[in-house]
Amino acid sequence: MEGLTAQQMHLIEFNSLPRPEAVEAIRPALDIPRWLEAVADARPYWHHDALLGRARDAARPFSDEEIDRALSHHPRIGERPQGDSAEAGLSRAEQPAVDPSDTEVQRRLREGNRAYEEKFGQVFLIRAAGRTPEEILQQLSERLQHDTGTERTVVADQLREIALLRLEGLVTP
Repeated sequence: MEGLTAQQMHLIEFNSLPRPEAVEAIRPALDIPRWLEAVADARPYWHHDALLGRARDAARPFSDEEIDRALSHHPRIGERPQGDSAEAGLSRAEQPAVDPSDTEVQRRLREGNRAYEEKFGQVFLIRAAGRTPEEILQQLSERLQHDTGTERTVVADQLREIALLRLEGLVTP
């Protein structure tokens, strides 16, 4: 992912950080304290796959409170987060296919986001990295048909995918 170079570190560096710095180094991936601590506390990792495996395991299950906390950091799909925080940079890098000047896509996203928020009371979360605007819009439309329980499960899965993608970019082999 573009835009990560300032935050990237090698696995060896991550392993050698004091615990508080290790937690902060990966916080942009997913700001859920239990997850951050589980990943940091399992160090040292002998290979990158072990880090990602531990992160995946620690992300199951997420509580409703943890999901709500994580969602509070995510912008609406199609909106470019402002600021220079690591999370804002990651979010901008994850949505390169969503062109802010494409007025038709932006209109459809605004309408879909509004309908989603009215139905579920939360921001629509999707792993945008690697998806086209049409794929995102199709998923948004399909997910509007879910009941609350089904959608909560999908959101947790998307949150895990985003966290692992971000962690993979933050801590390199």
